[in-house]
Amino acid sequence: MAKPKKPEKPAIRLVDQPDADPQPKAPDMPVPSDFGQRADTHPYQDLDKMVRAVIARYSGGVSPYSVFQAWSDWAMHLSRAPGRRIELAELAARNAVKLGDFAAKTAMGQDPKPPFQPKKTDHRFNNDAWSDMPFAFWQQSFLATQDWWDHATDAIRGLSPPDSERVRFMMRQALDLISPSNFPATNPEIVNETIRQRGRNIVDGFEHFIDDLMHTLTQAAQDAPEGFQIGKDIACTPGKVVYRRELFELIQYAPNTEKVHAEPVLIVPAWIMKYYILDLSPENSLIRFLVAQGFTVFAISWCNPSARQAYLSLDDYRKRGVMEAVDAISAIVPGERIHATGYCLGGTILSIAAATMARDNDERLASVSLFAAQVDFSEAGELLLFLDESQVAFLEDMMWAQGYLDRPQMSRTFASIRAEDLIYARAVRRYFLGKQDLPSDLTVWNNDTTRMPARMHGEYLRGLFLENRLTAGRFAVEGKVIALKDISCPLFVVGTEDDHIAPWRSVYKIRLFTDGDLTFVLTKGGHNGGILSEPGHPRRHYRKGDRREGDKYVDPDSWLQRHDPTDGSWWLEWVDWLQTRSTTGRVPPPPMGRDETPFAAIADAPGSYVLQK
Repeated sequence: MAKPKKPEKPAIRLVDQPDADPQPKAPDMPVPSDFGQRADTHPYQDLDKMVRAVIARYSGGVSPYSVFQAWSDWAMHLSRAPGRRIELAELAARNAVKLGDFAAKTAMGQDPKPPFQPKKTDHRFNNDAWSDMPFAFWQQSFLATQDWWDHATDAIRGLSPPDSERVRFMMRQALDLISPSNFPATNPEIVNETIRQRGRNIVDGFEHFIDDLMHTLTQAAQDAPEGFQIGKDIACTPGKVVYRRELFELIQYAPNTEKVHAEPVLIVPAWIMKYYILDLSPENSLIRFLVAQGFTVFAISWCNPSARQAYLSLDDYRKRGVMEAVDAISAIVPGERIHATGYCLGGTILSIAAATMARDNDERLASVSLFAAQVDFSEAGELLLFLDESQVAFLEDMMWAQGYLDRPQMSRTFASIRAEDLIYARAVRRYFLGKQDLPSDLTVWNNDTTRMPARMHGEYLRGLFLENRLTAGRFAVEGKVIALKDISCPLFVVGTEDDHIAPWRSVYKIRLFTDGDLTFVLTKGGHNGGILSEPGHPRRHYRKGDRREGDKYVDPDSWLQRHDPTDGSWWLEWVDWLQTRSTTGRVPPPPMGRDETPFAAIADAPGSYVLQK
């Protein structure tokens, strides 16, 4: 295998190594007054921004104009469609007849089949007691109403598809709020549990509510429960921090095999999350699994930025993050190409970095693997529902005021997509049934908050989500447009079947914008659970298909029909794929870092940045 091209001097900025400070100090730089916004020209622009920032804080970052526009568009087009209104009136009558027939037959002692069924992701009505009257009638009334609104928000000729989806989403939120499962008197599970415990569940639930309310008001970080300590129980794969800068720490993991593959693996996580999603408990740690297979693994641990780092840009995460990590690994393991791996937004920035390297004839990447990562955002799912000019401006002004987008603000957005499960079902369990959340490594990680710098997030929303520049041929790096089709190294791309953050059909679209060898895997699970699919995990399956250079394009639904599921973990497929793209034979493990600065081992893994709150 040809040796990679190496730069004459690694692009490493030699600065003093800071101590293992859990909150490193950022340079004393002024925060720009405009994070990628279109410049306002009137003299009171800051006053306008302040007003919009206040409104955004109290509206949860949702633009009232976007909401009003969606409802107005839907109502105006429905008012000009008398045929559609007749159709909806007939549907309401049919649903009422079905509901009445069900109630009458049940009252006469029959056991009729319920006419309306919950959606497959809706688990609020799983308890058998929902089949008893009057709870069954309340449940069926709710589902009948939900069915009517699903049809009412279907496409209308002339209605903007985004506005149609926005109205559907908002009505779903409203219906989820008034679901009979949310109220003690109309939820049989709560009624039965209250009788059984003689009200103790309500007392416990009230204590849980007060505890959650105080954490929400104070925004105090919650300590990890016993048995889930970071660095001890989770994120505990042995290693060293071998490189540290303001933006990230680079962790090199200790080998546990006598010889290793020559090519190291670099993991680029999303900066919206702590990296240890890929190094949870020992039994489901992807990093530990790779090390056990004889790979030298490096992982980026991003800082949790504060308001002082609001100036960090999207290109900073490429240049001062991904590229500095590549340079550092090239110095620690000289002469070897790197298997680069990106997860979620980490995969997006890795794709940008790989395309830029290809443009600049930098051949240091042996392969690129992307997990639940999008490069085209035209079909990015429900996260796009309210992303228009008004919405982005609202978020930019909110971040202009506080310097970053905080994790609770992002968490509310993700939770609202699956509100029936992630918000209301949890509230019922915790506040009315009095049940504690069972701790797990995944929930501990999910509660470990992170932030996004204001400037970077604004550039990300505009350049990628709103304008989709990367696949439209308009994304420039250092003044020159890049193209994903320039990436010549093989690609391994993973999508997950139930991903509501990066829908798999959107992830699959990378096939449209690249020309080389590509392996696509579709695995069971969601955005996180599908990636954490260790060997031995019960009820797991995946589909795998290869595309060779010159193959014709196959649309995602046709691809799905052509590839049957295989039981087991896709991790094994990925390891085999990496091994076939590594040099023959193994070599002694490289040193843990280097003796000289800036690559000397600084601290034990998981380092200090992962502990930042």
